[in-house]
Amino acid sequence: MSVECFVTGGSGFVGQHLLARLTAAGYKTWVLMRTPGKIERLRKQVGQLGGNPGCIHPVEGDISREGLGLSEAGKQCVSSVSVIFHLAAEFSWGLSMERARAVNVQGALSVAKLAASQRIRLLMVGGFMLQNHKHLASIGVDEECPENTNWPSVYGRVGGYEGSKIESHFAVIRYMQDAGADCTIVHPATVCGHSESGHILEGQPLVELIRNLAQGRFRAVPGSSRHWLPIVSVDYLVAMMTHVAFDPSMANRQALALYEHTLSLQGMLEQIAGTLEVKAPRRHIPIGLLRWLLMIPGLAARFAISAESLDFIQTQRFDMSNSEQLERKYQLTHPDMARALEKTVRYVVDHFPH
Repeated sequence: MSVECFVTGGSGFVGQHLLARLTAAGYKTWVLMRTPGKIERLRKQVGQLGGNPGCIHPVEGDISREGLGLSEAGKQCVSSVSVIFHLAAEFSWGLSMERARAVNVQGALSVAKLAASQRIRLLMVGGFMLQNHKHLASIGVDEECPENTNWPSVYGRVGGYEGSKIESHFAVIRYMQDAGADCTIVHPATVCGHSESGHILEGQPLVELIRNLAQGRFRAVPGSSRHWLPIVSVDYLVAMMTHVAFDPSMANRQALALYEHTLSLQGMLEQIAGTLEVKAPRRHIPIGLLRWLLMIPGLAARFAISAESLDFIQTQRFDMSNSEQLERKYQLTHPDMARALEKTVRYVVDHFPH
């Protein structure tokens, strides 16, 4: 019997690469789409990434609607799948709490309810900051009893996007536990382009960083010489996702997809600047001071940076022992990340004019 999967967020950056990997393996894959008529465009994009376009099939629905807006026919399509991959999320800085909750929290719960009702394994994408327990405590998240967390306060500290990702994480875990259903969560670092092609989509945080550096907007390095922005290649990430999604021993467990040896932010900016043939900033500016400066009207727009993005620049290091065990188990290794970053920069320069 052939394996079938259901994917939300399939038209996004990670989603396209996930579809390429699943369909290249011959898996029939259903994709949630608000506009199924755009399926041919998605098939073409996935084919260019090495996938099998003939294995992709649309299911009409919307992550922000009750029950995902699925028709009875749509529910029937999903009933035969082995794994639901939930990648869909609204990403932008400055999201209101109401909008972020409607899509990123309620949408995730709708996916969880579908998976639990059909007894289907759920693979959900989280974020590496959910593995930074000091940070979670500092913004007021009660990991032991998430229901005691003052969520409006958390949103006020970290913004709509990150607040909703954190809230949805704990909400889905609680729902799946109560339902006795299986859920696996993969927490990616900031996603870099494909290690061979450099392929990445506009709107990705790394694309904005590259553009800002190219346009001379980085006058100083945020943080100290110890601050870093962990990255992971999209090909490593989707490989990890597919391995853990079909591994029975990973039910109700979490995995961190992060390149432990990512350069400091200063080192990363120097490498990117070298590829761009521009000067890298050498001075540092404390995160707290930069956050204060960005409160000045017009300054955030001038420097094309959001205060919300600063939370991802940390000195925190992570326990990679579980990830290393999974890498040995699946014979999975990170690509040459210096080369992957260089390829990404060149892709951005060639495909996204300043």
